[in-house]
Amino acid sequence: MAGKIIRIATRKSPLALWQAEHVAGLLEQAFPGEKTELVKISTRGDKILDAPLAKVGGKGLFVKELEQGMLEGCADIAVHSMKDVPVAFPAGLHLAAILLRDDPEDAFVSNHFLTFNELPANVRIGTSSLRRQCQIKEKYPLAEVLPLRGNVNTRLARLDAGEYDAIILASAGLKRLGMANRITQGLDTSISLPAIGQGAIGIECRVDDAEINAMLGKLHDWETGLCVAAERAMNARLNGGCQVPIAGFAQLQGEQIFMRGLVGNPDGSLLYRAERSGRRDQAESIGRLVAEDLLAQGAAKILQELFQ
Repeated sequence: MAGKIIRIATRKSPLALWQAEHVAGLLEQAFPGEKTELVKISTRGDKILDAPLAKVGGKGLFVKELEQGMLEGCADIAVHSMKDVPVAFPAGLHLAAILLRDDPEDAFVSNHFLTFNELPANVRIGTSSLRRQCQIKEKYPLAEVLPLRGNVNTRLARLDAGEYDAIILASAGLKRLGMANRITQGLDTSISLPAIGQGAIGIECRVDDAEINAMLGKLHDWETGLCVAAERAMNARLNGGCQVPIAGFAQLQGEQIFMRGLVGNPDGSLLYRAERSGRRDQAESIGRLVAEDLLAQGAAKILQELFQ
């Protein structure tokens, strides 16, 4: 690529720009002399802020325009939060690398309460994630779960303005933006099971761009890749997106992979949980088995009702 600039498609939010700049830095460090350039693109998901993602098309709204940029040739790669990446890719594009995963946990953020477990029954809590909502409502059936969209700064400002007693965000995003001090409590995965791919950054590119693929291969973290592959295999079997309350989290334990999955009613009245472990080279099979276990319990009924 010497002499040619690597163009990185990214959303314009502070967190997306941090992620794109992080990848640019890794590329320039791994390949001295290479130059990068950010191609900043507004996505439909960034423009529609007055409706829950589940109502306007899901998290794929954050990646479609970036993918179009690569297909049209105005960008070479695109950087995504893996929890925003749909299961299927457009023809000609694929996921070339997943970086070492950061903190996968959800963050409890409050100016009034020190822990999630000490909230009052009628707490006003902000999140637009159905996954978070069903886990909150399971513990606090009387909680008022209020919609919360926008970038991290916008969400924190609304908390500080008193619109909520607490909000739930991704720990990784706060830490990347230098706002770890706003995390009141990191929510253990036993309290709030994370989203598929949470905490991991993925890099997408054109399948036929051999040089770019070879470079991105140097950035790929195999262990994170195995865990995210298991989670995405579960999600694919469930036909999941952000329209539905699905959580999935895989961890490596030596040569084994341990995976937990969850599907729940948004009102928290019914949550199905499943877990499996097996050899790490069976990661995707383990993910699919977790999905089958959830479906066998009755998760299909919840998913069908929500899709309708």
